[in-house]
Order: sequence, then structure tokens, then C-alpha cells
Amino acid sequence: MVKVGVIGLQGDVSEHIEAAKKALENLGVSGEVIWLKKPEQLEGVSAIIIPGGESTTISRLMVKNGLFEPVKKLGEEGLPIMGTCAGLIMLSKEIIGATPEQKFLELLDVKVNRNAYGRQVDSFEAPIKLAFSDEPVIGVFIRAPRIVELLSDKVKPIAWLGDRVVGVEQDNIIGLEFHPELTDDTRVHEYFLRKAL
Repeated sequence: MVKVGVIGLQGDVSEHIEAAKKALENLGVSGEVIWLKKPEQLEGVSAIIIPGGESTTISRLMVKNGLFEPVKKLGEEGLPIMGTCAGLIMLSKEIIGATPEQKFLELLDVKVNRNAYGRQVDSFEAPIKLAFSDEPVIGVFIRAPRIVELLSDKVKPIAWLGDRVVGVEQDNIIGLEFHPELTDDTRVHEYFLRKAL
């Protein structure tokens, strides 16, 4: 029985919950997807998703709710964690444009530029090439961060916009600039959730 926790402090939580449920169904796996707000809910979790939203707020609330340290520890111990948009920022080792009080999980050896794509009005959709599928997926970019550097050879590109890397994987951790939960295509969630099986 797979138990997926979507960190539900801010951002597009319900969309990730629906996408993860559908992905489990498509994989033929029985499981539950929970709205994760408190550290005690981490008991028995098989995978964690950190959604898009506002990274400063997510960071502050994860610390305040007592989720920050246990999630970091689980990630270090090999629990699958996927971060999209602000979730990518939360996972990254180096952040351009971060505020001094922000805390990051530092589980992914990448450098990201926090608001590289500008304001909400600069949001766009584009086809994304995936390392694990022949068909491209539609990537939704909303005030997205940009991966500007891979900091170690442990990091493997898994998604490209043209020739630019927009998604990476490092062992149990996946970080994406775009929002796979905002389309009906669950291939990215399926790929991630296979790590928990």
C-alpha cells in the first residue's frame, strides 16, 4: 500500500493530489494520497511531493509546522521526493534571488534562479521532451525558477525545453521547473511514483 504525502501548506496542493491518485490508478497500484500538514502524518509515507506556490511561504510554514527537519532527513535517507516550481527551489542546494531568512532542504545538487521567468503574465505552456517517454508532455511554466547549473554528476537531466534542461533527477529526488499536475497527463507522476514501489 503506497502512501503519498503532498505538502499542503500553500500552493497547488489539490491538483497534485488528484494527479498522484490518477497516476497510482494508471500504474495499477493501490494507495492513498494525503494532504500533508503535520509531522505525525509522515508516519509510513512512501513518497512526498512539494508543490508549486511561493517558496518563501512554503519554507516558513514547513519550519513553523515542524515538517522541515523530518522531511529533510527522510530525503537524505532515500525517500522519494518530487518538487515542482517552488518545490524545486525548496529542494535546491543554491538559489539565486533567495532572501536571507529562507531555509532550503538542499537535497538536490543544482543552482536555480528563483524568478527567472518573470511575473505571472510571463507564464506559458510548451512541449517538454522526457528522458523516460517517446512522446513529449505539455509543460506549464508559471513564474517558474530556472535550473542554471548542475552542481554534481549525480544529477541527471530528465526533461528538456528545446535544448535547455527543465527537469532533473538525483537518486530519489526529482526537481521540475514546470507543473505536471496542471495537465491531464500523469506520466511524470507515474515515473516519480515508481520510485516508491
